[in-house]
Amino acid sequence: MKIESKFLTGLAKRIIPCLDVKDGRVVKGINFINLKDAGDPVETASAYSKEGADEVVFLDIAASFEKRGTMLDVVKKTAEKVFIPLTVGGGIRNIEDIRLLLKSGADKVSINTAALENPALIKESAEEFGSQCIVVAIDAKLQKTEDKNSKNLSSVVRPLSSDKKWEVYTYGGRKPTGLDAVRWARRVEELGAGEILLTSMDKDGTKDGYDLQLTQAISEAVNIPVIASGGAGTLEHLYEALTTGKADAVLAASIFHYGEYSIKEAKEYLKNKGIAVRI
Repeated sequence: MKIESKFLTGLAKRIIPCLDVKDGRVVKGINFINLKDAGDPVETASAYSKEGADEVVFLDIAASFEKRGTMLDVVKKTAEKVFIPLTVGGGIRNIEDIRLLLKSGADKVSINTAALENPALIKESAEEFGSQCIVVAIDAKLQKTEDKNSKNLSSVVRPLSSDKKWEVYTYGGRKPTGLDAVRWARRVEELGAGEILLTSMDKDGTKDGYDLQLTQAISEAVNIPVIASGGAGTLEHLYEALTTGKADAVLAASIFHYGEYSIKEAKEYLKNKGIAVRI
């Protein structure tokens, strides 16, 4: 069903810190590589909860590549300390993995690699647990050549305002799929996903701003909420993603992890710029 109110300015926009976790520690890199330690995930998530973040996203970034499940013990400890919605992703392969994460305290699960390898998982999990629990993560990278394989995902494709195309990657940004990001976004909505977590691989960790064309293209293509991710370096970048990019939420890591800005500062800045946020 078409959600006509998706772009209404009166809807509160969300500020979401992201915890990329590897080997039990929060890490942050540039373009998905050169990872640096950024703290303990439980302590970091708890601090963000107290600061007024709208949600926290916890991504076990190496789980799919290492072909193992998400670290449930860390999820449980984090859920005990966090009193805002907690989204967890990484290493999810099937319905039972989702069930375990929800039982461990996650409010939502984020699936990426498994969704691409088995799109039916999106539909099955949405029917089992509700669309509101199912977030599909899309890691996308700008492509200079036309994607020949993406036509398999959709028979009807609206032209984009930009001639740019972005390819979807899996396994923590390690494996190209040959699929067009905009078409894949439409497909995951059709299958029942409740939200899209969209990361620009080109912008990730660069701190020079979100990929606004990618974010806008995906936001305009679907009627479910889109979380913009990858590239936040200033509070202005958050504003641009919510306005020009038409995102429903902004996800950031470095600017919060290293104390450059607080959640409160981000919300006050956006409020002063006319963006509806929860203070």
